[in-house]
Amino acid sequence: MQGLGTTNVLLGIMAAVSVLEALVIIGIGVGGFFAYKKVMEIVAGIEARQVAPAMVRVNAILDDVKAVSAKVKEETERVDQAIHSTMGRIDNTADRVKSEVRAKTGRLVGIVRGLRVAIEGMLHSEART
Repeated sequence: MQGLGTTNVLLGIMAAVSVLEALVIIGIGVGGFFAYKKVMEIVAGIEARQVAPAMVRVNAILDDVKAVSAKVKEETERVDQAIHSTMGRIDNTADRVKSEVRAKTGRLVGIVRGLRVAIEGMLHSEART
């Protein structure tokens, strides 16, 4: 009987230790929850004091960048259209100048060719005599 009494005492001690372990684990869980809650409050406070104002500034900067980009794009398109328009006018002017030069020099070229043929004809007729 003595062996059974010792076993019962040891079982009682083990049960008491198990209850203490359960209480410690529950205590750690409750303490972890409160620590988590406190950390989340700190994070929310930091977010409210630091992150939110920074995000407002960043969003304002991004809005400004977007507006500037749109303006630059608009101006680039306007300059591109102006360049294309100017190039078209230059091409038209060059074509008109070329036509005018051909029209005015056509007669002169005809006269020069005629004189050349006449001079060659005279030189050939003198060479034959």
